[in-house]
Amino acid sequence: MGVFDRLPPMDHLRSEKMCFVQLIIPAESARLAVTYLGELGLLQFKDLNEDKSPFQRIFVNQVKRCSEMSRKLRFFNDQINKAKLREHENDLLEMNTNSEKLLQTYNELLEFKMVLSKAGGILASSHNHAAPAERELDEHIYDKEMDDGNAYLLEQGVHLGASENSGVKFVSGIILKSKAMAFERMLFRATRGNMFFNQAPAGEPVTDPISGEEVEKTVFVVFFSGDQAKAKILKICGSFGASCYPVPEEMVKQRQIFREVSGRLADLEATLDAGIQHRNKALESVGSQLRRWTIMVKKEKAVYDTLNMLNFDVTKKCLVGEGWCPIFAKSQIKDVLQRATLHSNSQVGIIFHEMDTIDSPPTYFQTDKFTNAFQEIVDAYGIARYEEANPAVYSVITFPFLFAVMFGDWGHGICLLLGACVLILREKKLSSQKLGSFMEMAFGGRYVILLMALFSIYCGLIYNEFFSVPFHIFGKSAYECREKTCSDAHTAGLIKVRDPYPFGVDPSWRGSRSELPFLNSLKMKMSILMGVTQMNLGIVLSYFDAKFHGNALDIRYQFIPQMIFLNSLFGYLALLILIKWCTGSQADLYHVMIYMFLDPSGNLGENQLFWGQKELQILLLLMAIVAVPWMLFPKPFILKKLHKERFQGHTYRFLGTSEMDPDSEPDSARSRHDDFNFSEVFVHQMIHSIEFVLGAVSNTASYLRLWALSLAHSELSTVFYEKLLVLAWGYDNLVVKLVGLVIFSFATAFILLGMESLSAFLHALRLHWVEFMNKFYHGDGYKFRPFSFALLADDED
Repeated sequence: MGVFDRLPPMDHLRSEKMCFVQLIIPAESARLAVTYLGELGLLQFKDLNEDKSPFQRIFVNQVKRCSEMSRKLRFFNDQINKAKLREHENDLLEMNTNSEKLLQTYNELLEFKMVLSKAGGILASSHNHAAPAERELDEHIYDKEMDDGNAYLLEQGVHLGASENSGVKFVSGIILKSKAMAFERMLFRATRGNMFFNQAPAGEPVTDPISGEEVEKTVFVVFFSGDQAKAKILKICGSFGASCYPVPEEMVKQRQIFREVSGRLADLEATLDAGIQHRNKALESVGSQLRRWTIMVKKEKAVYDTLNMLNFDVTKKCLVGEGWCPIFAKSQIKDVLQRATLHSNSQVGIIFHEMDTIDSPPTYFQTDKFTNAFQEIVDAYGIARYEEANPAVYSVITFPFLFAVMFGDWGHGICLLLGACVLILREKKLSSQKLGSFMEMAFGGRYVILLMALFSIYCGLIYNEFFSVPFHIFGKSAYECREKTCSDAHTAGLIKVRDPYPFGVDPSWRGSRSELPFLNSLKMKMSILMGVTQMNLGIVLSYFDAKFHGNALDIRYQFIPQMIFLNSLFGYLALLILIKWCTGSQADLYHVMIYMFLDPSGNLGENQLFWGQKELQILLLLMAIVAVPWMLFPKPFILKKLHKERFQGHTYRFLGTSEMDPDSEPDSARSRHDDFNFSEVFVHQMIHSIEFVLGAVSNTASYLRLWALSLAHSELSTVFYEKLLVLAWGYDNLVVKLVGLVIFSFATAFILLGMESLSAFLHALRLHWVEFMNKFYHGDGYKFRPFSFALLADDED
């Protein structure tokens, strides 16, 4: 352990050191001080009013005013994102109301014009087939009330197109095309067939005056006789939402009213255009100020929300606040508070001092745009404890590398690299835009994708796969056909004629009869080596954590037995793999590991890789067996002994002091003794030990997913290449070649680059969360969330 003791404490891999501080701020400078602290963004306030509802807090009225101002800004945002605050709100509301009234009148006149046009034709045709009765139109229908914006045609009643002395009357209007058939059937039933219904399509979509939507409508004319029929027809028109308009029977009056309606429509169009221009000018006059006002209101609301977390002192003249800040930020906070005192012209300075607390500090890691995505991956599992070793530092390399082991193809890696480069080169433009959920996730992880692409190219060069095709990049193959005339390795076999291929897999393995067994063996053993290495790294980090926090028990009774157990079994397996690779032995490692447990003293025979292997296996097996109770029993009993000694020491100190009650002190011996539960500690240690022993087996097996997904990716890529591209290229038809190329491109883009990359990403994520981080990472801390204007959400709560 002396080697480990000489290593640095890895302070740069841990969260920032925090301190608990108290602020005593004069009331006159409180708002300005909190504003400056929000601009600095390095102080997390503690809510001292958790027991109070939002309506019982000090600055509830100011928060309400900010919320009302936010509502007004949202109103202006709906008005094409441009507006001016209080004085323009009433103007915009009045303009909107007048515009809606004018538009409703315009749509009614437009419908009236259509009814005049279509109903006139219907009346003219009926006039030619029947003797016309004397009808007259109420001349007062177009009086001055018609010009009043508050009186609509629908409110002026329906004027029938026949005189009182005539027996036949009619009602004209317009109705939704979808309701016309049901409307006619209802009229027929209500009048018992004593009516004549005629209709004509409007010809073009009409804007409904009530709903404001464009709909298909039909103009109708209903001929009837009698006042009872009239009342029934008008009720049915109202229930079906039909709009009735008066139409004179005489052609001269029809033309006269048609001209009047057309004139009214032209006047309304001019009025509406003028209103829209005036409204746009009112909005555009302050459009550039809206975003600035929105940010200002958000900041103001955040300031008062933060002030509500503070308490008044006994004199009601100062506000008292508490919170957490990084130690390196103390000088900056003091400068900001001094500046707030000067700018507020306060006669009393702000008091800022550090306090002791038993609360656990928040966790704060300083990240940049490169490391932030990796930190978010770790934080998704759980926030690190205060000053706990940060897995994100190692994940910067291990995460994209394990992804690349499963995704190894330097052709696919180049495609990922191009996508990552596009996101990085357009970084400034994309960061200022509102992106979709998928695009936002890809942009946030652009540097993760960059490293995954680079490692995929590296692993692809090792596997010697470019869209599943091998290339002689680093020289000639070490193998040739047995016969000089052969050209097919499937039939003639290969022999080694020169030194091994310099880098990666020899391209001659491609298509050979032993390709799959060779690659399976290579990738499976490689996966076990990587898994054992990463799990050992996790256990070593648990040592550094225990050493940093001065926890000798965890080092002696957790770190040491875990290292012994893991490496006695799977570390030994990794050693056998390396020896087999170096010596070229034909030993069966499955047989060695199985009979290491079933028959430790048995003869290894041809499976012996080195001298003394049997004795070493027996020793390692005994060490693994001893490591299990070593992990389970000593730590709970030692903790029980330490707590008992501590309790007895405190008891002697309190003898003869009747005034002091140990129960009244939170840190007293009795409270500590009551908090310690031996059975709970023992069960927790037993669960942890069993989980590690079983996890050592399951986690090692879990790393075989590296082999499985790498093999699946390679074989799937081979299938697409041979069955789509090569097969299509074998035809002389250009169309077939192009179709094959297009299908191959889509299959590569959506399946290999899309689904396969997502699958490899999730499996790499699981290997880090479950197999690596559970060896040392607790992840039960809470994140440092300072009061910062830069962290304000874009949308209101």
